[in-house]
Amino acid sequence: MRKMIVLALLLVIGVFAVQAQDAVELRVTWYNDGNEGDVLRDLLDRFEAENPDIKVVVDTVPYADGILNALPIQVAAGEAPDMARITDFNAFKGYYLDLRPLVADAAYWDASFPEAVFQAMRTEEDTDQIYGFPNQFTVTGPYINRTLFEQAGIEVPSDSSDAVTWAEWTEAAAAVAEATGTPWAIAIDRSGHRVAGPAFSSGAVVFNEDGSITMDTPGMRAIMEAIVGWHANGLTNPEVWIGSGGNYVAAAPDFVNGQLVMYMAGSWQIGNFATNIGDAFDWEAVPNPTGPGGSTGMPGGTAFVAFAQTEHPAEVARVMDYLASVDALKEFTERTLFIPGHQGLGELDFQTDLPAAKTSLEVFAAEALKLSDQAYQLQYGGQAFAINNPIRDRLTQVIIGELSLDEAMARLQQDVDDAIAAAAGS
Repeated sequence: MRKMIVLALLLVIGVFAVQAQDAVELRVTWYNDGNEGDVLRDLLDRFEAENPDIKVVVDTVPYADGILNALPIQVAAGEAPDMARITDFNAFKGYYLDLRPLVADAAYWDASFPEAVFQAMRTEEDTDQIYGFPNQFTVTGPYINRTLFEQAGIEVPSDSSDAVTWAEWTEAAAAVAEATGTPWAIAIDRSGHRVAGPAFSSGAVVFNEDGSITMDTPGMRAIMEAIVGWHANGLTNPEVWIGSGGNYVAAAPDFVNGQLVMYMAGSWQIGNFATNIGDAFDWEAVPNPTGPGGSTGMPGGTAFVAFAQTEHPAEVARVMDYLASVDALKEFTERTLFIPGHQGLGELDFQTDLPAAKTSLEVFAAEALKLSDQAYQLQYGGQAFAINNPIRDRLTQVIIGELSLDEAMARLQQDVDDAIAAAAGS
């Protein structure tokens, strides 16, 4: 009897060992704005339960250091993860895994996601490859702390006007900060993408009809002068742009902590604010300020992509199929409070009882309908980071006094020309 028990135990151990040995481990490089990493993990846990031969490890990294800076280097060095959440589609061209022959139903992918997003990942030689899917759509725009406006006894400008300029918002935010003793009146993330929407609203025309690009326009100068003025007048926290160490920095912590009246960011912060502000004070998104170029933010978002370096393409495709499905993406969207990148999710039941979150989602949905052609061209024309990064860097030099605005504009144009030429020659 003892021998039979021992034999049975050995058989059980052997089965488990074979199962463990047979399970394929896939790695995902991921970053968080809010709770989306937790939602992803819940979805993957369910996937693993139904697919015990696959284990998915999520490596969560900081956005600036991990996604923008480290990931392109890792991929180019042949050390790509199997999958990743990215924002710079152009940076990984030539390294993606073509999912079209691997997924269960490529026609579903074609019908469910915008072709412009697929195209943004393709090289000029590509035709119909599928490299990933947009797991969120974003729109840039500002938030306000309405509680501070109420405490100051100052009307929120957008409550009585559909066309409020950046100058009017700045004046109102500064008055609120002074009246309430709030440290900072207004801020914008250290990001060329974040600056671009206000620049286009201010009248900037970057993309010309003849295909050329012009960075030095009255609209671009106007918004740069405004941001420089925020710093010169002590209206914004200098740590965001000056103390950044050259990296992307968000001003979200100041807003979350009630130390900032108005914050230019975007729809991706709704989940963060719902979680970390809740109803501690009344916060909400407001329409993008208006100007000679209208009222536009910037489109954007993230994509979940697969890399060709994977040793397990079939298993990667199964994970991608699952996460791109209607049920999975619907849950991901509703729980993270994101605008969906999928075109067929139907009516969404966002998982929040916060009026601020629901109002902000409605505002950004309306802002998505106002996005300008210039904004779409910048985001999906393949030149976004070649333009956005120099805007960020040259504006920083003006803020800290290293360059005059005239000098910065000349160098900005050269930066963009050089970056585009380098990309064309690579």
